[in-house]
Amino acid sequence: MNSIRTSLARTAAQLEQVSATPRLDAELLMAHALGVTREAVILRHLDDPAPVGFAALIERRVAHEPVAYITGTRAFWTIDLHVGPGVLIPRADSETLLEAAVAHFGRRSPTRILDLGTGPGTLLLAALDQWPGATGLGIDRSPEALAQARSNAERLGLAKSATFLPGDWTRDIDERFDLVLANPPYIATDDLLPPEVSAYEPAGALYAGADGLDAYRVLVPQFPRLLAPGGAAAVEIGATQAAALGALARVVGLTVDIRQDLGGRDRCLLLTP
Repeated sequence: MNSIRTSLARTAAQLEQVSATPRLDAELLMAHALGVTREAVILRHLDDPAPVGFAALIERRVAHEPVAYITGTRAFWTIDLHVGPGVLIPRADSETLLEAAVAHFGRRSPTRILDLGTGPGTLLLAALDQWPGATGLGIDRSPEALAQARSNAERLGLAKSATFLPGDWTRDIDERFDLVLANPPYIATDDLLPPEVSAYEPAGALYAGADGLDAYRVLVPQFPRLLAPGGAAAVEIGATQAAALGALARVVGLTVDIRQDLGGRDRCLLLTP
């Protein structure tokens, strides 16, 4: 039987055709097969025999199924989220929104947080872990997303701080918040996406009209009435959308600060009254 070391090397080469991070994918799937952490695989198990179930996991990845759906988990900010089909998988780029919010508030803490299009609770639960004294509201139109968000809140011990409700963006919300977070769909309808995204993740969380801006046209004009004095909205954007969305925000009286992700791409608009 092959060792884990040998299996990881062979599998990483196999995954080069379907993944930008083949070695990482192989290690995460091996850890899942063993029921241990990735760090434990690397530090303690490389010379152990490869588990029988590993091959089936790799077959799923070769078919472009996302690693997060295969393992059922994804690390984000300071938390680990359970994720599954029907919800957008958290991306490291979205952590740019939390970084912008932390910089805005400094030593202060937001008291009340709103997360629009919460998915599995990604941004709201990360923010509540960052600021334990805060409470928050997560809105999503997807029953699958809300079920996963509530489950994640329970598992993370944040159920008393987080409320998740069905909704259509800001409709029926009559409250001001210190921090508004939003990662709306922003992909243009005709844009091509990798198979692991287009074939597996929910289209409603990805596509937003011919230019990808439809959700922002609904959301941005609502921010002035949603933000409390001293508050801010941190909104994820596509890498080429900063100019158009900055102009939209300035029309409704908001100040715009553009933040880049780790790859140096425009990723977040920090909007303040």
